[in-house]
Amino acid sequence: MSSERHVNPWIVAVSVMFATFMEVLDTTVVNVSLPHIAGSLSVTIDEATWALTSYLVANAIILPMTGWLASQFGRKRLLMLSVIGFTLSSFLCGLAPTLPLLILFRVVQGATGGALQPLSQAVLLEAFPPQDRGKAMGFWGLGIVVAPILGPVLGGWLTDSYSWRWVFYINIPVGIASIVMTRLFIFDPPYLRAESRKVDYWGIGMLAVGIGALQIVLDKGQEEDWFASSMILSLTVIAVATLGALIVHELTTENPVVDLRVFKARSYAVGVFLMTVVGFVLYGSLVLLPIMLQTLLGYPSLQAGIAMSPRGMGAFVMMPITGLMTGRFDPRKLLGTGLAIGGMTLLWLSNLNLQAGYWDIFWPQLVQGIGMSLLFVPLTTVAMAPIPRERMGNATSLFNLMRNIGGSVGIAVTGTMLARNQQATTALLGANVTPYDAASQSVLAQMRGAMMAAGVDAATATNRAYAAVFGMVVKQAAMVAFVGIFQLMGILFLALVPLVLIMQRPKRGAAVTSGH
Repeated sequence: MSSERHVNPWIVAVSVMFATFMEVLDTTVVNVSLPHIAGSLSVTIDEATWALTSYLVANAIILPMTGWLASQFGRKRLLMLSVIGFTLSSFLCGLAPTLPLLILFRVVQGATGGALQPLSQAVLLEAFPPQDRGKAMGFWGLGIVVAPILGPVLGGWLTDSYSWRWVFYINIPVGIASIVMTRLFIFDPPYLRAESRKVDYWGIGMLAVGIGALQIVLDKGQEEDWFASSMILSLTVIAVATLGALIVHELTTENPVVDLRVFKARSYAVGVFLMTVVGFVLYGSLVLLPIMLQTLLGYPSLQAGIAMSPRGMGAFVMMPITGLMTGRFDPRKLLGTGLAIGGMTLLWLSNLNLQAGYWDIFWPQLVQGIGMSLLFVPLTTVAMAPIPRERMGNATSLFNLMRNIGGSVGIAVTGTMLARNQQATTALLGANVTPYDAASQSVLAQMRGAMMAAGVDAATATNRAYAAVFGMVVKQAAMVAFVGIFQLMGILFLALVPLVLIMQRPKRGAAVTSGH
């Protein structure tokens, strides 16, 4: 196969897993610490969110270039440089004395971390023979699914127990282990020696501007009230124009920085689309649930993080089993089942109300974790099956980029829908609280009576009763908004099931050997 044949593929898997887990964890681990970072560096929380945005922007720009970078520098060297850069910038983030410096180090961290996911996926897909790829993706998927769920819990615990700076320092031992193992156990395959081709400077420039602008629009849109802001409007125009030009340029140039011709493979093109929607729903719901738990059901931040963990538990148990099943059954059937389970659990969550207890949230999430693992592993296996080996790095880069963009769109869309739906529902429910509505008047009278019995004068009691009723209306409206979004996401997932039929079943034992 290649020069890494004598190394046990599971050692290779553990080596790349360290790096991937660390990088994915860092996309969510900082969220919980934002108020502490803002307080410590004397800035507002809105300004502190640039510590998240800067990381995601840099990450998104580097992701699609990974395949090209690996062919320029060699995959092992790029992996080593990425892990060293990521570990070093994590250390500097922890030391940062001011917000501008923290943002600068987060940009470096995002840029060096951007290559880790696609590189580790490409290395894994090659280290294992085709019939064992399902097991490899099951192991890899563990990190991708468990890390974002573990992030808020770990971030909350470290911030409460020590300080927000430890959220970054925690990467250092993991990074060192990853550097040592990569050095010892990972080798470049013979067809991937570093080669110096003509550099596509136009492609790199358009990619950086287009993806960077798109990521800022998605991250800051809701905060700036979307197109009411001239900054968001300008960046949207720049992103659309630049990415449009980039697609035309990359399809016509001889040495593209991102090879879009891989989309000719039908299974891969459908797989990337499905992955984008999965990213949309996974990250969108990951952001919604903790907000709902904290604002409506009164969970403290650490408890909210723990209440989110059943999804990780379900995925953790099911991922290795799915990996084994992918080699034995038609992975498309598993994928269809995963989409159906994912859709059903989101519809299950859409039945929640303000009286929901812990177990009402536990069970749908546990089942959702099982569904996600049934979806993740077969999707990667089926999508990557028709891709020749020497194009694997490029294909995994685009695959991961679209998952991340889907996630960013999911977070932006759900945030906006939540705010708009809540306003609309508050107006709708509030319209029924009138002097002519017997139920409203009865509740108001009871509240006013209770307050007056506690010794409050009539005028104050009346005002407080009105305020309390309005508070109830706002809370119910918020719950209706959350539940409506879960329902929409569930329907979206179920609508994707027929697309699985378009994908081709991977050939047994010959999955990715065509390009070797």
